[in-house]
Amino acid sequence: MEIIEQADAWRKRYAEWKQEQTKASGNGELGESYPFVKNQRAPFTPARRALPMLNLALISSAGVYIDGTEPFDFNAQGGDISFREIPIEVQADDLRVAAKGYDQTAIHQDLNVQIPLERLSEFEVNGVIGQLNPVFWSFSGFITDAARLADEMLPKLIERVKRYEVQAALLIPASRLCHQSVSLAARALEQSGLPTMTLSVAKDIIESVRPPRAGFYSGELGSIAGRPNWPEHQRRILDVALRLLEPMDQPGIYQLTIGLETKVENERGEP
Repeated sequence: MEIIEQADAWRKRYAEWKQEQTKASGNGELGESYPFVKNQRAPFTPARRALPMLNLALISSAGVYIDGTEPFDFNAQGGDISFREIPIEVQADDLRVAAKGYDQTAIHQDLNVQIPLERLSEFEVNGVIGQLNPVFWSFSGFITDAARLADEMLPKLIERVKRYEVQAALLIPASRLCHQSVSLAARALEQSGLPTMTLSVAKDIIESVRPPRAGFYSGELGSIAGRPNWPEHQRRILDVALRLLEPMDQPGIYQLTIGLETKVENERGEP
């Protein structure tokens, strides 16, 4: 199964869109006419182990990199298709963000809203997951050239993920366009035999691109793994999403029930 179905037709639409952008303003923004990938089917790999036995990897498109290393070039033609391999022991103060397409206020307040290492480490200690993979993978997901992403970056990412004997992956986008980039990564990973779960707050895009498994809830871009400095909210979102990995027996998009959200808001005295 193709990562991008009818890829040649998509490339033609993309070329037309680029030409329109050049004539219009050339400012590099998406605009209303951007040709999001449209897939009809999704690859699928069943989870062969229970969640408490899995080596789980985190893959983020928030554009996070280690301070002092080369940042992502979010102004690159078609998008930066490189990725970074980052140890999970890294301190939040040592990370920087080079991305566009989403408001970075929340991630600067609390890294866990997009890179939930603290929450996933808690899940490991509490036996919710078997192990959090010792490195996570980060890229800057504002990539308009989806075909180049699929052809050039994703095979390299899969190679690195497999070297760590990862058994499942959690993918977290940050912007609307990130939802496409992450969904394509999930498709590639599942096609290679690795079960995935994609968090989402942009249902229209995941319905178009069709990642194999997606958990959708009514959240905000830039804080997709939960609201800043609300650990309970973050735990609830991640727990509900990850627990879908094993029982799902076919591709699908599931509405996540985040009942704790109202409770947390009430405790904080918010309407």
